[in-house]
Amino acid sequence: MNVIDLHSKVWAGLQARRQQLPHSLLLVGQKGTGKYDLARLFAASLLCEQPQGNGQACGKCLACNWYSQGNHPDFRLLQPDALSDEGEVEDGKKKPSQQITIDQVRGLDDFLTIGTHRAGLRIILVNPAEAMNRNTANALLKTLEEPAPGTLFLLISNEPLRLLPTIRSRCQVVPVPLPQTKAAEKALAEAGLADAGRWLALAGGSPGLALELSASGQGAWLEMLIKRLSTGRNADALGIAAELEKVIKDSKGKLLLKTVVEALQKWLVDLTMARNGLPVRYFLPQQATISGLADMIPAVRLNHAYRDMIKRRQEAEQPLNAKLFLEGVFLDYRALFAN
Repeated sequence: MNVIDLHSKVWAGLQARRQQLPHSLLLVGQKGTGKYDLARLFAASLLCEQPQGNGQACGKCLACNWYSQGNHPDFRLLQPDALSDEGEVEDGKKKPSQQITIDQVRGLDDFLTIGTHRAGLRIILVNPAEAMNRNTANALLKTLEEPAPGTLFLLISNEPLRLLPTIRSRCQVVPVPLPQTKAAEKALAEAGLADAGRWLALAGGSPGLALELSASGQGAWLEMLIKRLSTGRNADALGIAAELEKVIKDSKGKLLLKTVVEALQKWLVDLTMARNGLPVRYFLPQQATISGLADMIPAVRLNHAYRDMIKRRQEAEQPLNAKLFLEGVFLDYRALFAN
């Protein structure tokens, strides 16, 4: 997908900053909108020695060659090990970290004190910024408070309210909105995604997340979850918990517990929409099923259930027994239909 076409206004805004760059930019928006890709392309354009008319990198100069190979001397990427190409778990090995570590931030010390290539710009991309714990964030804050000359920090965030207020205050915010639905569906179809509208709705309008959800192995657990949830009061809470716990384990880090909880949150949103006589937002093919289920649940129960699921989403970030956690979640779901 061409994220510049989907976010032409955001790209134009970034290019307008080239003449007077701040020390740090914070790109915020829903997960899967293309923030990371935009930041990568912007970094490439700033490092490029012969950028094109629209600001995009030429892709041919020495700097672009270094950047494409991941070894440009003036660029650093800080992200959790779980997001790197080497993030897949091998049997018997420790799971890759879901957090940006303090050692990664401290590792910038030498990078920030040595001179840049041809007296150019130095760029650090942090993705996602909320993957830093408080100690890591405070370590980065010291650098943001006294930035080295010719340095640009590009921070990506799906949940900016989870960042330290002091970090947000040091950054100029760049909102990255959801692209237009028709444009996103067209881009997904061109990328080879069948039934693009359905996946885009399930992803809440985020094309990147739509591709992620539809990727190999992702669709299967979703279909299983939908089938189980559709049984309402007859849902086998312990059975679905065991099945999903096994899928999470077998995925070796590709499917996270929080992703399952996010799908349940969307199901509850659709139940609430249907309970109020509105079209569902996420699970479009299940409109009739969800409407039938919603009629069985008092509205006040749905409100309480959604608030509880927000807490569950936060809990899913912490190390815990996935099977016991899921059993509790699905027992609570089944209880929605109790007389």
